[in-house]
Amino acid sequence: MEILLVVILAALLVGAFVWWRRERAAREARSLADVRADAQRWYERLGGQVMNLHGDHPAVRQALVDAGERYNAAGGQLEQARTVQQYRLARETALEGLTYARAARVALGIDPGPELPPLAAAQGVGELTRPRQVDVRGQTFKAGPQPGRDTPYYYPGGRYQGRPVPAGWYSTPWWKTALGAGAGVVGGLLIADALFSPAFADPGYGYAAGYEEGFGGGADQGGDFGGDQAGDFGGGDFGGGDFGGGDFGGGDFGGDF
Repeated sequence: MEILLVVILAALLVGAFVWWRRERAAREARSLADVRADAQRWYERLGGQVMNLHGDHPAVRQALVDAGERYNAAGGQLEQARTVQQYRLARETALEGLTYARAARVALGIDPGPELPPLAAAQGVGELTRPRQVDVRGQTFKAGPQPGRDTPYYYPGGRYQGRPVPAGWYSTPWWKTALGAGAGVVGGLLIADALFSPAFADPGYGYAAGYEEGFGGGADQGGDFGGDQAGDFGGGDFGGGDFGGGDFGGGDFGGDF
């Protein structure tokens, strides 16, 4: 009798374990399907923008080039994605492409469309709200909240070698470490120090000052991009994809420009 009870108890335990494993696998499959569908949705939306937007203005052309590069990158990531983290990376890439497409719409003078979910890598860096101009070693660098003839390069916000760089329009993509992109022999940190010096109220110098001197939106969040997002993007698939080692992790912007 005791042996029978032991057998029954063991069978119940095995059955419970098998049920738990199946439920866990089903939950993981649902989660994977949800994040895959979400990434695919943003990717398809980006594709529509890339195909339908056109313009001859330098700011429009540059923004669309950047949007197209993110579209291609997101497509490759989706094809190779097998995990939740990898699909999140593809979603982030597609969303970044959509920020460029939105910037192109602004440069075209048409409705930019609905707001997008915030980029993980741009959290806490703010955005430019007034023009600025600095001279660094004989070269002039400009930045501002709107596209113009002198500021055709849009940047959605991020970090350059640990320094927060707000979203806005710039005269040259100086955040590239390849200094041939218009920055000559001037290093990116020198340009960043000049553009975002205390006189211009770098977000790191305070939320209130940032709003007074030309920053807005998100400056109060400050600090390095970390926490759960860093686990998902900064140190995992995000750090090793098209953004890897880039502006978001301490190097250049990933070479996408």
